[in-house]
Order: sequence, then structure tokens, then C-alpha cells
Amino acid sequence: MAKDGGIVGVSDHGGWAVLVTVGRDGTLLDRRRVDLVDQGLPKLPHHSEGQRLPLDQAVELVESVRVSSERHAALALDAVTRAVPQIRGIALRKCQPLPPTVAERIKDYRAQNVADWVMYRSSLASAAEARGWPVYWYDAKKVLGAASQALGIENLDDHFLRVRKTVGPPWDKDHKLAMAAAIVTAKGLVE
Repeated sequence: MAKDGGIVGVSDHGGWAVLVTVGRDGTLLDRRRVDLVDQGLPKLPHHSEGQRLPLDQAVELVESVRVSSERHAALALDAVTRAVPQIRGIALRKCQPLPPTVAERIKDYRAQNVADWVMYRSSLASAAEARGWPVYWYDAKKVLGAASQALGIENLDDHFLRVRKTVGPPWDKDHKLAMAAAIVTAKGLVE
């Protein structure tokens, strides 16, 4: 366990996410895959199921998924806190801007393609803020290069291979992305 706490890096998907927590020195402290929505609820209500419903029903469906997502995000961060009691922040992928209402998001083609991802990230951000954790937003296209630079290494793949050999599977691209985001954030906090 790190004395100075950890940073949680997140790689999210439709209805689930990988959370990787690292210490300020970049050491792996915890990793887990978490569900972000109740079983039986759709994972992509803006993009998929909501498109087949009348608008008022689609809005209700999205609201049900959002409430479930907020509950699951809180549970996921509770579990991380039990494993690493002092969390110094969370790193999430940047969110794309969306129209202000759920109805507009469902009707707008571009918005319906990203609204579900934004909903899950927003749930995690709200759960983190409720715990007093700072939320850091990262660019998924730049974070791997930034992690190499933060660690002072040329080949991040070699670093991740050593981590995988140490911790074993699962260790995939989501774990790597989440760890890279946590490393960049953690190194940015070192004074």
C-alpha cells in the first residue's frame, strides 16, 4: 500500500470499466473491472434501445440507466477505497460536448453515439467528487505517450509487459490505458 495514496485511472466502455490505481511513483496498487449498470438494463440506451422507443419512453429509459450508473459508480469507488484507503484523484477520458437534454441527445445522431460514454464518465466523476477526490480528464490519444515521458522510458510496452508478468492476467489494452492515465496524473501531482 502506498503511503501517499493512489490515483485511479479509468478506461470505460458501454456499461463497464477497468479501474487501475497507481501510487505517486507509478506502482500498481489495485486493478479491477467493474459493471456500471444493473443487469437487465441496456448498456447503450441513447444509442441503441432508446432509438426504438417513443421519445418520452426513451428519456425514461435513459434516466433509469443513469440512476443505476450512479449507484454502480459509487459502489465501484467504495471497493477501490477499501483496497487503497487514500485516493488522491481519478483520471477519466475527456467527455465530448452534448446537447443539454436527454431528448436532444437521443434525436441528435452525433450525440447519441457518445452520450452513453459521457453518462458513465459523469457518473464516475460525480461519485469521485462526492468523496472529495479531484477529477482529472485525459486525452486517450495522447496519454500513452505522456505516460512514457512521465516514467522517463522509451518503450511503454516493455513496462506494461513487466507489469503483466508480475500481476498476471487479465492485463489488456484497457488496463494499459487506465494505468497510463493514472501514471500521468500521479506524476503531475508530484511536487
